[in-house]
Amino acid sequence: MTRYKILSYDPYLAPYERDIALRMANYADMRARLLGEELSLSDFANGRQFYGFHQTGDGWVYREWAPNAEQLYLIGDFNGWNRESHPMRYIGNGNYEILLPDQNALAHGMQVRVLVCTKDGAFDRIPLYITRTLQQPDHRFNGVIWAPKEDFPWTDAGFKRDAKEPLFIYECHVGMSGEQYQISTFLDFTRDVLPRIQRAGYNTVQLMAVMQHPYYGSFGYQVTNFFAVSSWFGTPDDLKNLINTAHNMGMAVFLDLVHSHAANNAVDGIAGFDGTQHQFFHAGGRGDHPAWGTKVFDYGKPEVVHFLLSNIKYWLEEYHFDGLRFDGITSMLYRNHGMSSFTEYAMYFSHNTETQAITYLQLAAELSKEINPDCVLIAEDMSGMPGMCLPVAEGGIGFDYRLGMGMPDFWIKTLRDARDEDWDMGQLWYELIQRRPKEKVVGYCESHDQALVGDKTIMFWLADQEMYWHMNKWEQNDKIDRAVALHKMIRLITCACAGEGYLNFMGNEFGHPEWIDFPRESNGWSFHYARRQWRLSDDESLRYAFLLAFDRAMVELLKGKRLLLLPTVLLVQDEAAKALVFTKGDYLFAFNFHPRYTYIANVDPAPNYGYDLVLNTNWEIFGGAEANESGGGPAYRKSQKNAPLVITLPRRTALVCKLLR
Repeated sequence: MTRYKILSYDPYLAPYERDIALRMANYADMRARLLGEELSLSDFANGRQFYGFHQTGDGWVYREWAPNAEQLYLIGDFNGWNRESHPMRYIGNGNYEILLPDQNALAHGMQVRVLVCTKDGAFDRIPLYITRTLQQPDHRFNGVIWAPKEDFPWTDAGFKRDAKEPLFIYECHVGMSGEQYQISTFLDFTRDVLPRIQRAGYNTVQLMAVMQHPYYGSFGYQVTNFFAVSSWFGTPDDLKNLINTAHNMGMAVFLDLVHSHAANNAVDGIAGFDGTQHQFFHAGGRGDHPAWGTKVFDYGKPEVVHFLLSNIKYWLEEYHFDGLRFDGITSMLYRNHGMSSFTEYAMYFSHNTETQAITYLQLAAELSKEINPDCVLIAEDMSGMPGMCLPVAEGGIGFDYRLGMGMPDFWIKTLRDARDEDWDMGQLWYELIQRRPKEKVVGYCESHDQALVGDKTIMFWLADQEMYWHMNKWEQNDKIDRAVALHKMIRLITCACAGEGYLNFMGNEFGHPEWIDFPRESNGWSFHYARRQWRLSDDESLRYAFLLAFDRAMVELLKGKRLLLLPTVLLVQDEAAKALVFTKGDYLFAFNFHPRYTYIANVDPAPNYGYDLVLNTNWEIFGGAEANESGGGPAYRKSQKNAPLVITLPRRTALVCKLLR
């Protein structure tokens, strides 16, 4: 039996060597089953090149997969929605085809559906591989032929993400990215928000809700049409323009990919497309997600794997995405969808484990790297599945990063349940530095999850309703003073230590007030909380500008010096003083979280050297009390040989110093 490297990285996996071997055997078996001896995964994942609508030299061809159907008919604008005039021909293996010999039989912008006839009845559906949909007056959607006369004029051929630079991800929802009480578009975002992200210093834009979802309030996580760009925000070319512009501004763009489940919407989506639930999903209760009310894919079915892998290839090649953030992986990995605590290793290798989903994720990772070796893969897995971010060849699942989902939970629990003087420095440090061996993490203190109605952002936990009345710069307010100070410290220590990458949800960098609540019946279909109030950070009379200035300085330092990629060495952990001091390379970080007392640290990380102060959360430009001194001269220099370095930290203050050699 082959011994995989994952076992040498983590000795606690020794009892589960056979489980790791089974993981790899399942992968090899499915790969051989799909590809044989000649195909590559990229060759296999060509569903979009065969299915759907294609213009040919002779006219048009449309192909569909509906194994339970007895007959299919193409219907739409082109034939006056005649339900019988254009029958499709069965060509085997559940596939149907229709040839339209006239080049003008279909045209860009025409609306279509497919009538599916089964022994249990007839119903019309949106083609599975459709790339655009539009909502109708009766609220349902139709498929749209997207075939512009000219291809999109990409100008990003020279763009290449710097793999040596740590990820600084700006997580975005296009629809709520504007200030107006409406759904913003890709064009709005490109014009108004991309420049803000660039000025903020983030090098990666992560787009949520790109795949078509009829229910706007689902945040994009109930997908119906997997190859279609969300019609809420604009056209496929509008999305391409956004990505092309971001690339020309030097920023990578990641797609928030939803392959963990699908909307339970048979009218507009793939659910029940051929009259059965088991075309794409598990039959019976196993195919229903009990918490989300959605459908669960059958990852052991080759046709499903083909559909999903083809979907990955499509988004990477057609839209030039640079990475994929896989949503809801924990739900995929376990039959109970991860709705339990993971307290021991045996829970990762039990009868509850969806081994077919693991195999699919391995294939998805391999395909992504085959298409683009620099493609970044991020796993949203809160369970901590061993090997998630190790290469497949080493016994892993093949992703690059996992989201550090424990960190925001820690911050919310601390802010909610503990007095400032009771903060646990040991627990904080553990949450900051915990990693699976050899596996990288994207750290964050809050994402869109913490901003949703029913929860609170960090700034709202800290300041609450005082934000509405006391965020001006000339008024002193103890609660706001505390909130501004801790907001900066929480972000700095999380960014510096919690991962090899960092993520922020749009607006949270300047403490955006309130929560996110999409228009729905219970709030009167209001857009009040489904937008971003950028003007708050632009207003120099408000303290939001201080928080934005600090975030920019923090990102500039940590990204520019690539500090996230350096080892972290703890020098001081003082529970009584609520202080932490650590180094990353030539940089020293010191934090005093205490609500009342100044902290004096005596540290000796580098004998005979001094330090320059390069960042201080208490500088006036960040809303603090100290004059701004950066890069001018030695802030902390030892007075004699081998003397300790003495650092004085006022309460709720953090600083970063650069070693002088």
